[in-house]
Amino acid sequence: MIAAGARGRGFSLFELAVAIAIIAAAATVLLERLRFYQEYAERVAMDATVRLVKTGLQIRLAELIVTNRQAEAVELESEDPTRWLDTRPANYAGEYRRPPRPGAWYFDAPRRQLVYAVSSGDRLELPDGAGPRELRFQARLLRDAVRTGGTTVLSVTGVTVVPVTPYRWSQYAPVTTSA
Repeated sequence: MIAAGARGRGFSLFELAVAIAIIAAAATVLLERLRFYQEYAERVAMDATVRLVKTGLQIRLAELIVTNRQAEAVELESEDPTRWLDTRPANYAGEYRRPPRPGAWYFDAPRRQLVYAVSSGDRLELPDGAGPRELRFQARLLRDAVRTGGTTVLSVTGVTVVPVTPYRWSQYAPVTTSA
C-alpha cells in the first residue's frame, strides 16, 4: 500500500504533457513577437537611413545654391548619395552589381539607385514581379518655376529620396512614394 504523502512527490504523465504544451505555446508566442520586433527594428533603421541620406543630399544642395553652383545639382541624381554623409551607415557595402548580404545597403551604379537588401521581410509587401527582396531608392531633384527679373525660370528648389518601386510593411503604416 502507498502512503498518503507519496502521491505528491512527482508529476503524472498527464500533468507533464500539459506543462510541456503550455510551455510550447508560450514559446511560440514569444518567438513570433521576437520576429515581429526584429523586423520592426529593421524597418525603423532602414527608414532612419533613408532620412539621413535625404538630409545629406539637402545639405549638399544648399551648399551648391549658396556657392552659386546650382548647375552641379543634376549630379545629385546620378551619384552615390551616401558620399555626402559624414559617416556612411555601418551596414553600407559600397558599389555592387549584385546585392551583398541581407540587411546591407549598396549603390547600384548602372541604375543610379541606393538599394537595401531586406533581411527579415516577412511583412514586406512588394508588387508582383518586383524581383528580389530589395528596396530601391533614387535621388530626385525638385524643380519649380521661379520668377526673376520679370522672367520665369525652371529652377532646382529641393532634393528628395523616393522609392523606385512602391512597397509596404504590413501591420505598419504604409510608406508613401511622395516627398
